[in-house]
This record gives sequence, structure tokens and C-alpha cells, in this order.
Amino acid sequence: MIDRLRQIAIFAKTVDHGSFRSAAEALHLSPSVVSHHVAQLEQQLGVALLYRSTRKLSLTSHGEQLLRAAREMIEAAENGLSAINNETRQLSGDLRVTLPAVLAQSTLVDQIAKFSKANPNVRLNLDFSDLRREIINDGFDVAIRMGWLRDSALKVKKLYDVERRLVASRSYLETSPEAKSPRDVMNWDWVGLTQVPMKPEFRKARQKSVRIRPDFRVTVNDAHALYRLAHAGAGLAILPAFLADLGISTRVLEHVLPDWTVDSVGVYAVWPPNAPKEGLTAQFIESLTRRDAMIKVDQTV
Repeated sequence: MIDRLRQIAIFAKTVDHGSFRSAAEALHLSPSVVSHHVAQLEQQLGVALLYRSTRKLSLTSHGEQLLRAAREMIEAAENGLSAINNETRQLSGDLRVTLPAVLAQSTLVDQIAKFSKANPNVRLNLDFSDLRREIINDGFDVAIRMGWLRDSALKVKKLYDVERRLVASRSYLETSPEAKSPRDVMNWDWVGLTQVPMKPEFRKARQKSVRIRPDFRVTVNDAHALYRLAHAGAGLAILPAFLADLGISTRVLEHVLPDWTVDSVGVYAVWPPNAPKEGLTAQFIESLTRRDAMIKVDQTV
């Protein structure tokens, strides 16, 4: 059985590298040994796995089926080894992270604290700012982005989706006409966040989605300032749900068009492409993707 598993791993490596020679170099074996193992596997299974030509290899239908299983096997083994290594190896070093200021009021901070407690040899430097910092130029290892990402050569992993709410103060709504759809509020006073696209899309069950382009009278680069302006009656604002719900629960804000859902925004981890696959940066990002790392408002703040 051990020999069969070895043959399957060599077969997968051969497919990934596109030739026996390239796979042999990666495995530190001779091409003839690699070819022999694949041929033995085909003989034992009684099927052809690869079509061979002078220029390239291609998979048969049986080969495609085995490749899927082989990759699952290899991934499971690598994950197991990684988990053991992580338990036996203490992470250490410095990690600089930039995050949106609004997330300082979320339980994402609790998740970061858990990571810090579990890794006492790691020194974390957290930069909370709603000004978008550059990872490479400003010397950060990881950036947590909230919103829509621009194309770049950086590596990206989506962490969460954050719901949003359309809100306004009671005093503002008392002097405004009744609204039944997003089009009804398009010409109202709006306060916007400069980092977020200015054309929100609204959805309602059994109705066609509606995208509007409000004329923002006030724009800010800080989500807490956006919250305060809405609270003070400056107009409508679209806030992250974890922040809006705090205002709604304390009755300083009202949920406008509650039957309509505003498009959510993603929360992403972004980091340099040359960061080690199992290094400090990767382990930190992995700690933020666990199921208990939910972004909710911390009402004690």
C-alpha cells in the first residue's frame, strides 16, 4: 500500500510539472524512475492514465479521475503535517498589519488578541486607519481591506462579507417624505464614505435590484465620522451592519427601507506574493479565517 501511495504522489507530480523530466528534477529522481512508477501504477490499475507524446503528456479520463483523488490525498497529508509543525514550532518575529479604523470596534480585534496570546514570541504592530496604506511602500506585512479591491500583484484572501444598512436620524426622517423604494431617496441628503463606490445596489425579494447614484452632499474618509454625521441629522448614510445596528438598538438611528438589502462589502487579507507559504504572515491570516472570527460590534467599546 505504501508503494501505491508513493506511485500516486509521483503521478500527480508528473502531471503538475508536465513531463517526466521536470517531475524527476522536482523529486530528485531520474526520469526513468519516475516513468517506471507511473507505468507500474497503470499496470496495477489496468488502465492508461497518461497519453505520451514527444512534446507533452495529457490525461486520460481515468487519469483525470485519479488526479482529483491524488490531489485530495496530498492536500490532506500536507495539512496534517502543517498542523503538527504549527503545534511544535513556536512562531516568532515582527508583524506589521494595517486595518480600517472602523474594525477597531469589532470582534476581529478579539481574534487578533487570541493570535497574540497563542504566540507570545510574535510582536504585532497594528495600524488602524481609514486612509489606505500601501503594503510595500509603507512596510506592512498584511493589510486588511474592507470594500472592493483594485487589481494588483498582491495575494488576496477573502475573510468575510459584511452586511450594510441604510440609516438616518429620527430628526431627519421626521422632515422627509415617506420612502418605499431606493429611487424615492435618491435625491435626499446623503453622507458618503470616500473609500466605497458611490452607486449602491439595493435588492428586495421578488423584485428587480435597483442601483442608484445619489448626490452626496458630504463625503468623509472615516466610518465613525460617517456614523456621527448621520446621527446628527446630516442625511442618509450606508453603514456596516455591525456599526449601524448599534445606532439602531440605541435608537439614535433609524433603519431606512428595512425591506431592501444593500449590497454587502467584503473584508480581505492582502499580503506580498513572496511571503513564505507557512510563515508568520500565513499563520496570522489563517487565524482570522476561523469560524469564530465573526465581525460583530463590540458594544463595550
